[in-house]
Amino acid sequence: MKYIFLNLKRFDVPRAIGGVNDICTADNWGAHIVEAIQPGLHEYNDAQFVVFFPEAHILGAKSVLSGKSNITLGSQGVHFDNVSVGGNFGAFTSSNPAAAVKWLGCGWALIGHCEERNKLKAILTAGGCDDMRVVNTLLGKSARCAADTGLNILYCIGENSDEQPHKEKTLSEQLEPIKALKANGVNIVIGYEPVWAIGPGKTPPCEEYILDIVEYIKSVVDYPVVYGGGLKTENAQMLAGIASVDGGLIALTRFAGDIGFYPSEYLEIVAQYFGGLKK
Repeated sequence: MKYIFLNLKRFDVPRAIGGVNDICTADNWGAHIVEAIQPGLHEYNDAQFVVFFPEAHILGAKSVLSGKSNITLGSQGVHFDNVSVGGNFGAFTSSNPAAAVKWLGCGWALIGHCEERNKLKAILTAGGCDDMRVVNTLLGKSARCAADTGLNILYCIGENSDEQPHKEKTLSEQLEPIKALKANGVNIVIGYEPVWAIGPGKTPPCEEYILDIVEYIKSVVDYPVVYGGGLKTENAQMLAGIASVDGGLIALTRFAGDIGFYPSEYLEIVAQYFGGLKK
């Protein structure tokens, strides 16, 4: 089984006000994305396609899923606490409890993305704390809430440039909170993000580096591992050639000129990846 994840971040914001969206309006953006990619994915039978939407677009996306669709919707994170019978009934202003995400129609939750980790770290730093174990603990609680609610999880880990010299220790600490979750019967996939290599002008890791990291992760936890540093045209066939890599995470599809997410280019990346598997 191969997993192709799509994280649409906040690509819904129009280009005119600083975003990258110039394909449709806010009221039909989620539906447009699904309608544009859904037909092109039918031919890939041994794969799961998950699309993580901002919360505002989940229902629109859900409304156009066909009965034969192999797309599953996902949420960009869940809160580290949840509603419960006889407990908290929904006092979670500004947060997405797992129960609400599930009720909206999501089957997956994206937890621990480097942007979420940076946000939590910024909050801690503002309060005078720089202990990343606190971030790992909170993300572990989010994963537990997701798992207990029946949501599958893409759990992202990765080292930044400061952590690279001791990357295995960093990755091990990030994995620690989710080692026991498999017993709950949910699918857990690890997304490896080489944070030090993400962004304009950065040099992506080579095939050997990725292979070494993926094999290390699999020695720590028995979960599938996908490349979370950006599955794209330039690396799709290379990643397909690494047998121990179980898929990838796509975000932007165009990195020059009118950068952004373009559905037709997403399908091209998918085709290149699965074409590479056949070689």
